Amino acid sequence: MRFYPHIGDLPAALPVFPLTGALLLPRGVLPLNVFEPRYLALVDAALSGARVIGMIQPTVHEDKALKPPLSSVGCAGRITSYQENDDGRYVIGLTGICRFNIAEELDTETPYRQVKPDYAAFAGDLAESAIARDFPRERLAIALKAYLSHRELKADWQSVMGAPAESLVNALAMLCPFEPAEKQALLEAKCLTDRVDTLVALLEMARVPASGRQIN
Repeated sequence: MRFYPHIGDLPAALPVFPLTGALLLPRGVLPLNVFEPRYLALVDAALSGARVIGMIQPTVHEDKALKPPLSSVGCAGRITSYQENDDGRYVIGLTGICRFNIAEELDTETPYRQVKPDYAAFAGDLAESAIARDFPRERLAIALKAYLSHRELKADWQSVMGAPAESLVNALAMLCPFEPAEKQALLEAKCLTDRVDTLVALLEMARVPASGRQIN
């Protein structure tokens, strides 16, 4: 994937793909099945340009809302794989680059929405996290084992224990079926250490009946 050493190398205007429950993290890979005409147009435009789009969650989770309000934080990703199907759908892989705040939404005539992103608060996303030495793998593994056991699921523990810290956290955060607000909390975690703390809390909370949960 293309390397972005500085936030100034990222697009100053960013087309966005609002999608409830979708989480993209820096260096994570998100597969997308694109079929709506406006987002097919978005992918076409991205492929002819910087190949970068922004994934972001709407704050109103209604399928019929054509222009719902957006969360304040999203993640820019580069299209790193692309396939066009016979029925006109695109299947793409989006690799996360850097999170952004929305500075403003742009007034454009494109069928898809565009924003002016502010990457400054997340410049650290451009470098891989260096917490591997102090990564609380055992703590995460204990929470994950209990979570999977509660759902009668299994995991390849050799892979879990051997995976690079950031890759493991990204995969769990992006793949686990958390609620949209919980996905947003994982996205907005300041650093990988905070994301681990949030992830462990969510895994543990998922085992508690809804009536007994407390969110501070």
